[in-house]
Amino acid sequence: MSKSLKRVARALDAAGIETEIIEVGQSRTAAEAAAAVGCHIDQIAKSIIFRGETSGAALLFLTAGGNQVDGTKAAALAGEPLGKADAALIRAQTGFAIGGVAPLGHLNLIRAWLDPRLLEFDTVWAAGGTPRHVFAVDPAQLPKKCGAQVFDFTSQSK
Repeated sequence: MSKSLKRVARALDAAGIETEIIEVGQSRTAAEAAAAVGCHIDQIAKSIIFRGETSGAALLFLTAGGNQVDGTKAAALAGEPLGKADAALIRAQTGFAIGGVAPLGHLNLIRAWLDPRLLEFDTVWAAGGTPRHVFAVDPAQLPKKCGAQVFDFTSQSK
């Protein structure tokens, strides 16, 4: 078991979230992940990381699979312009590789926001620390357990 996977398992346990991290194979898109677990695309909690252009910090936006982050709304919430986060920043701040960023278990404290669309479901699926692993969770647990603020920062994809 990878260090990232173990860290997510420990974070889930510490947060009191009873779930199992499962291997589904590498999914490059939310649609592929949804097909792998048999759920609606919006039940996939995508971890989108931006770089704060002023702070240099990684900022996490947990987004429903069918939605996209609206850059203007997200920057307003962050209080700074946003840019692309590269793999090195994501790994340094979260400890995860792109495609495997879990909503909790980061190496460093990270500011996070949650798409309210996720709260419309009883269960959502999030990355489990690697691009091949996911776990199911009640989305109502996420704001408190991962320190995310619930705000509308998305635009629906077509």
